[in-house]
Amino acid sequence: MKKLLIGFVKFYQKYISPAFPPSCRYYPTCSGYMIQAITVHGAFKGTLMGTSRILRCHPFVKGGLDYVPKTFSLKRNTKDKVQPTYTYRREK
Repeated sequence: MKKLLIGFVKFYQKYISPAFPPSCRYYPTCSGYMIQAITVHGAFKGTLMGTSRILRCHPFVKGGLDYVPKTFSLKRNTKDKVQPTYTYRREK
């Protein structure tokens, strides 16, 4: 399931995203965040985290650094100022 979801995001990155001007307010980008969240936290929790991040990305937000946290959270990661070292979940 993880590979399928990551495949959808990579398809978006390669074929859909180039048609629009760059507008992501966060680093890493929302699609990169989604891939990292799915890889670290699994398909269900990672998709929830990525969707939450996409909903936070709008013109009225300041943006900036927002790495995938080591523990599951739907809120912005303000604690990590550098990218954490992750323990990856294995697919069952």
